Amino acid sequence: LRDREVVDVFIFHPAGRVSEVQRRQMTTVNAANIHNIALEGTFDDCQDMVKALFADEVLRDELRFSAVNSINWARLMAQVVYYVVAATRLSDRGPALSFVVPTGNFGNVFSGWVARRMGVPISQLVVATNRNDILTRFFETGTMQTHGVEPTISPSMDIEVSSNLERLLFELFGRDGEAIADLLTDFRETGAVSVPAERLAVASEILTAIRVDEAATRATIERYHERHDLIVDPHTAVGLDAAERAAADPAVPQVTMATAHPAKFPDAVEAATGIRPTLPDRLADLFDRPEHYAKLPVDQSTVTAHLRETLAG
Repeated sequence: LRDREVVDVFIFHPAGRVSEVQRRQMTTVNAANIHNIALEGTFDDCQDMVKALFADEVLRDELRFSAVNSINWARLMAQVVYYVVAATRLSDRGPALSFVVPTGNFGNVFSGWVARRMGVPISQLVVATNRNDILTRFFETGTMQTHGVEPTISPSMDIEVSSNLERLLFELFGRDGEAIADLLTDFRETGAVSVPAERLAVASEILTAIRVDEAATRATIERYHERHDLIVDPHTAVGLDAAERAAADPAVPQVTMATAHPAKFPDAVEAATGIRPTLPDRLADLFDRPEHYAKLPVDQSTVTAHLRETLAG
């Protein structure tokens, strides 16, 4: 979308809660129509801000908003392709596949759920979380409860409210939009909500969840380097550790979703392996590129004013 005259892109990231490489990949795009905003909060604050902006119908129509993250169903449609391709390529290994997905926002996992509903032979979906484990606790107990977000070495999973879980709940409640709206209103007001056991049982037929702490994540990065000469990023390591601990059928091939280049999180990888991963050639000069971003508080009126001011030129 860069350099398009009729499209402006605003990118939110939580200030100080992404790696330097992550930040620079967003903030060094040299294009007049790309605008970065560092919100002084968490990923959840960024996500809530986007939803609040969309909920302002006057502003939404005035600025003609569209979303490119998993708020937009198109993002999930694209991720369904991962499962279709994997099943096609591994079709000679058995009648079904098991997938392990490191996640915080539940988007990729829900794409697997959709793929299965479409006919892709998936026998199991393992939700792998870091210590910000609201998803694991939900699948273990049926209760979704906020506990606060703790920074980890897998920051893209440092999420307290998994917005795409709403889509699974919509399915579990027979696509009853009113019931889900009431459920989520209770959640926002109290910080906790429970799902009846009989509804959770439908999801549990295919979905299970495993939490992976910081020590296990580091150990997995180290282990895969020593045993397999493979360097993985912390998010992928969460998935690999969960895969090793999942109660899986040994006759069913298991696929762990990789998530990022290890050079995106060089400090964590170097601490675990002693090796600092190098950036791909196309990003070799990333640290020499100038950054462009605005740092704003988590305040809707301030962000709205910034959007209008930026677009006015």
